[in-house]
Amino acid sequence: MTSDLAGARILVTGAAGFIGFHCAGALLAAGAEVVGMDNLNAYYDPALKEARVELLSRHSRFALHRQDLAAPGAAAAIAALRADYVLHLAAQAGVRYSLTDPAAYLKSNMDGFLSVLEACRAAPPKHLVYASSSSVYGLNAALPFSEHAGADHPLSLYAATKRANELMAHTYAHLFGLPSSGLRFFTVYGPWGRPDMAYWRFTRAILAGETVELYAAAEMQRDLTYVDDVVAAILRLLPLAPAGDPGFDATRPDPASSTAPYRVLNIGNHTPVPLPELLATIEQACGRRANVVHKPRQPGDGLRTWAAVDDLAALTGFAPRTRLADGMARFVAWYRAHHGA
Repeated sequence: MTSDLAGARILVTGAAGFIGFHCAGALLAAGAEVVGMDNLNAYYDPALKEARVELLSRHSRFALHRQDLAAPGAAAAIAALRADYVLHLAAQAGVRYSLTDPAAYLKSNMDGFLSVLEACRAAPPKHLVYASSSSVYGLNAALPFSEHAGADHPLSLYAATKRANELMAHTYAHLFGLPSSGLRFFTVYGPWGRPDMAYWRFTRAILAGETVELYAAAEMQRDLTYVDDVVAAILRLLPLAPAGDPGFDATRPDPASSTAPYRVLNIGNHTPVPLPELLATIEQACGRRANVVHKPRQPGDGLRTWAAVDDLAALTGFAPRTRLADGMARFVAWYRAHHGA
């Protein structure tokens, strides 16, 4: 499938971010021209983002536009690029931070996404693929999480903005025929990851001899997905724009499809991991034991995630499969090299 992308111009928003960086690199390797957009904000260390950009900029087919997608004129700037495909990964990330600075989520995740949609309306790409989140499942306790189940009871503003993005995309698919796929990512991890993620914080604390805080350890489970698997899924999906479902039943609407060219898909490892097991895996990779302090569940945190990946496998012939021990060993090795730890 990636051969379909050779020579294509692909816009990657959030190219200085974790998943965006890996996707941009893979697209360049597949022969695409990659135009990145990112405002390199200070939610976490901008030096890490600059280091990712420096690596990507070694490729002659990569260019970065430092652009705030929520700023006036952003839609016109995006449309002017005339991208064949748009991969929208820019967002204000983090569940807990949404309790501290909710306005940042409305600006980045709502206004920014509106700019992308308006740009695609003005200069239609073959396919808009955008990042949603497993957080949209919220209070849904039916496991594994299925795209065909409801996702209308979010537990955080972050989750609410991601669900709103899905609804906005459906509206533009319906009104303007914009083919869009929303990808519900399940706890993506790996080299060059985000410092606010639990696996990064656990690794840093263990190697520094500091205390590891475990929240709701007896209950918490996460479906952890290695970044290379996420990238492989995205590259397979980009050439596969959805069409309207002729069998769509409006009296029993399927949340994952529509009469419009619209879909949502889970991107997960289909393997929920209890929090103590995650910590033990990181301990093994680090070769050290953690000093643990237990804490209660944090507001906005869901207890369990577990991705149903049947739709992804049926559509692409691929489903994430990297073992946690292997993926975490690669992350810890990168972390040691990057930090000299």
